[in-house]
Amino acid sequence: MANQTYEMQQRAGAGAVDTHKVLRNTYMLLSMTLLFSAVTAWLAMAMSVGRMNIFVFFMGAYGLMFLVHKLQNSAAGILAAFAFTGFMGFTLGPVLNMYLSLPNGAGIVMTALGMTGITFAGLSAVALITRKDFSFLGNFILAGAIVLVLAMVAALVFNITGLALVVSAGFVLFSSAVILYETSQLVHGGQTNYILATISLYVAIYNLFISLLSLLGFASDD
Repeated sequence: MANQTYEMQQRAGAGAVDTHKVLRNTYMLLSMTLLFSAVTAWLAMAMSVGRMNIFVFFMGAYGLMFLVHKLQNSAAGILAAFAFTGFMGFTLGPVLNMYLSLPNGAGIVMTALGMTGITFAGLSAVALITRKDFSFLGNFILAGAIVLVLAMVAALVFNITGLALVVSAGFVLFSSAVILYETSQLVHGGQTNYILATISLYVAIYNLFISLLSLLGFASDD
């Protein structure tokens, strides 16, 4: 009986160490990819690159995301993660240039950036400190992704401003749910691959920032 208790304690301790390692690696890689993404965004802004065709963007983003999933268990997966986040940052450059050209553009960008950082930090803290299991959000995230993609396509095809704003608001809630879900998965051992965890959190942060930019721009009549 004593041996069984000791073995259970050993396994629990090993599990806690593994979870801490995945968390540490995830946040380290996330920090580096966000920094790299900022650099590629700055390069795109400095080069005055025009906005990318939406279909080219989708092919590049989903193609690189597929590559990350394909290489998730190898060192090459880290390079793929940098390629994906670098591409996403580069496509963000023209968007930032567009906002910065507006009368209150710098204020909008900085406010969106600050709100994104505070939201991510706050939601992550909730999941890390309370250690509540947010796995129940999985079905909501799946359904939300389908609805938002369809609504986004409709807004682009029919050029409906009101629908575009609803989509932006929806992505704010969706991204917040993803941050809670993914962080909870890391805490409870549901996600053991730090490369995939990094990409999921990065995409949530990216969508949150873009959506807040859109909403703040509309609110300021820009």
